[in-house]
Amino acid sequence: MTDSILEFIRTFLILFVELLALFIVVSFIVSFIQQVISEEKIKKFLNRPNKAVNYLLGTFFGAITPFCSCSTIPVLAGLLNAKVPFGPSMSFLIASPLMNPVMIFMLWVLLGWKTALVYFIVLSIFSILTGLIFSKLKLAESYKGVTVKGDGFFSNKQGSRVKQALNDAWAFLYPMLPYLFIGVFIGAFIYGFVPADFITKYASGDGIFSVMIASVIGIPMYIRPETMLPIAEALVSKGMSMGTVIALVIGGAGASIPEVIMLSKLFKKKFLVAFISAILIVAIGTGLIVSSIF
Repeated sequence: MTDSILEFIRTFLILFVELLALFIVVSFIVSFIQQVISEEKIKKFLNRPNKAVNYLLGTFFGAITPFCSCSTIPVLAGLLNAKVPFGPSMSFLIASPLMNPVMIFMLWVLLGWKTALVYFIVLSIFSILTGLIFSKLKLAESYKGVTVKGDGFFSNKQGSRVKQALNDAWAFLYPMLPYLFIGVFIGAFIYGFVPADFITKYASGDGIFSVMIASVIGIPMYIRPETMLPIAEALVSKGMSMGTVIALVIGGAGASIPEVIMLSKLFKKKFLVAFISAILIVAIGTGLIVSSIF
């Protein structure tokens, strides 16, 4: 019991400090870029006449950003406040934590280039489809908007660009702190007190049931890809199917509890239900496809 408590405290402190730093850095970068590149240019870049291109660009933008699920939120808020089309912004939300360079590279190294390639192709398709479906469902109406000191995340203020970016980063982080704290607390609690044997016991097969269980188990287990993928390699070496492991990874990286709690600050419940459902479908679908190939 003492070991579990110490593991919980250690995990909580590491995750909270790490996410806090990431949140500030990402918010700073988003604000700084907006000052250099106008909202109009951002909107134009992701709002081409050909709508299909917009979803491809949203997915591509997500794939090249090395962010975890939580650190995509400042970027997402920035895109939506800059009036970037909702659908491509949702493609970015799905793609960024699941297709970022760190994730793909580590998949390649640990599980092989074929697995990484199939993963990338399938996730690209799912990201585009999710953006399209969310747009058709009119989930844009669920966005509450984000106000920073009364004038918005992309406001023009006096002073140097660096100072403005720092002010914006803190102003965006401050109302998010309780959500970040609660999310990390729950995630660390599960990580510290849920035995690893629980996962292998209920998600060790290669059928649809095991893939579904792994997807559900993955969501509350907030573990960054750098930690999750070595665990995934170990699980594969112990006999867990590749598809089941991939489903576990997607569930954990795509819809962590801290991310969902912070998204509740930005969106209404309807969106949160749709988002979690989408991640589960993506995890299960990708897991089954990988299982059928390997």
